[in-house]
Amino acid sequence: MTSATQQGTRGGPSVLIVIPARGGSKGIPRKNLRALGGRPLLSWTVGRALDSRHDADVVVSSDAEEIAALAVKLGARVHRRQPSLATDAATLDEVIVGSYQEIVQITRRRYDVIVTLQPTSPLLTTASLDAAIDAFWADPSLDSMLSAADDTHLTWTRREGRFVPLYKARVNRQQLEPAYRETGGLILCRERVLGRGSRIGDRVSLFILSGPEAIDIDTAEDWALCEWYLAKRDILFVVAGYPEIGLGHVHNALTIADGLVRHRIRFLVTRPSALAQEVLSAHHFEVHRQSSDDLIAEILALGPEVVINDRLDTSAKEIRRLKAAGKIVVNFEDLGDGAPQADLVVNAIYPERESLPNHYFGPRHFCIRNEFVLTQPRPVRESVRSVLLTFGGVDPNNLTGRVVAAIYDECRRRDIAINVVTGGGYTAFDTLEPFDGIVIDRAVSDMADRIRGADLAFTSAGRTIFELAALGTPAIVLAQNEREMTHFFAYEEHGFRNLGLGTAANPESILRAFVELVDDFHERQRMSRRMLDNELRAGTERVIRLIETTIGDTCASGN
Repeated sequence: MTSATQQGTRGGPSVLIVIPARGGSKGIPRKNLRALGGRPLLSWTVGRALDSRHDADVVVSSDAEEIAALAVKLGARVHRRQPSLATDAATLDEVIVGSYQEIVQITRRRYDVIVTLQPTSPLLTTASLDAAIDAFWADPSLDSMLSAADDTHLTWTRREGRFVPLYKARVNRQQLEPAYRETGGLILCRERVLGRGSRIGDRVSLFILSGPEAIDIDTAEDWALCEWYLAKRDILFVVAGYPEIGLGHVHNALTIADGLVRHRIRFLVTRPSALAQEVLSAHHFEVHRQSSDDLIAEILALGPEVVINDRLDTSAKEIRRLKAAGKIVVNFEDLGDGAPQADLVVNAIYPERESLPNHYFGPRHFCIRNEFVLTQPRPVRESVRSVLLTFGGVDPNNLTGRVVAAIYDECRRRDIAINVVTGGGYTAFDTLEPFDGIVIDRAVSDMADRIRGADLAFTSAGRTIFELAALGTPAIVLAQNEREMTHFFAYEEHGFRNLGLGTAANPESILRAFVELVDDFHERQRMSRRMLDNELRAGTERVIRLIETTIGDTCASGN
């Protein structure tokens, strides 16, 4: 047992952390000095060690003056390694054992726990370091503890020129006998073991690591994987979607989430958004639902780094609370007074109201799904053979039924097929029962093909207008509500015939607009050209780049 003056904090062990850092490396030249996530590789490990709650002495052992100078700036002590311990042939056991007595003279202390912490495992956290020390110190019978990762697989070896299995039977991985590989990032031992010339004693335990903490940088691919982990962010989409407003926000968020593949993605839906929760859960995302009156408190409790709001207008108070908590805030389709407070606002559906930094307006920034990017438009046919009706995920005003009733007899007379695509939230199927011969599909997965196959379409002024425009399918628009009336894109200059508020459009005006377009091939051609001129197909890529730039690739500094 050490004396009280030699013990660590709160009566714990006295701890020495040795970070071996050579100046040369064949795999990655100047590896310990090169910038990972904007910081020298060595700085990650030194920082983790210095943050240990065990008040450890942190010593960088190196043969290179440049590394020694950096270590001092980072706040560590320096042990200048003997030339005999700085060769490629010298093992780490020899380095630590041979350096220990010199380090003891530097620090003027003896230690209960000696930790070797490798700079090539920069993502091993302080929390794991402290947990390993706690576990090791709690079992006095242990001589050593090594970091390891689960490596249970069907494995083979080579014997006498033949490959032979190292397993008895081909079973699922879960049924195999567990196997672990050393990560090399962390080795703990006691002074009594070093006195025998090694860090590995007779009684050894493993400290299991996973994911980024188990990485040991040996190749450029390992380095790139660390960069990927450092750029990964915890993103929370806050989304609204219920019958009164439809599911446009949900589909927009899903499209963006699909483009942010390197990040952790979660969703929080607003209290009335049971429908949004159902749809998002069906896509296998982690989904939470608002349960209190304080939405911002629930966001903060989930602890994301980035908050993406797609829930209609935000307030300045809401966004200020998020910013005060250090969150990066991105808003979509936000006309509220919280918009100027956000880091990025994308309002693809609305015209620009004023010049604000980091605000992007207009159809060039509409996030279109991949199926529309990969589907090529087709030329407008001279005769109309089919008409598509699609009024969003919910169609709260049953504009589907209103349009079918208005055009049904004319379509029968002209032998025009009526194809209806409803969303998952549509419920008014009984109103369509009197109309024989119409085809009704619900929540289809091939919407791009449905739009491409139609000669004419009826829709509301939500996301579908952009999807129609991407494929150049002429369309008649009936807005679901007053807010949709402000969606500037759904008008003639972009190729649409807009009939205004759908609930105010009478059957005669609907039928008249339909017949005019059916009879006017050249007008439908003109509408299609105007739609395609908007070049919508690159919109999602533009928005993903904006979000990635806003999030930034600065390194996470937490433990």
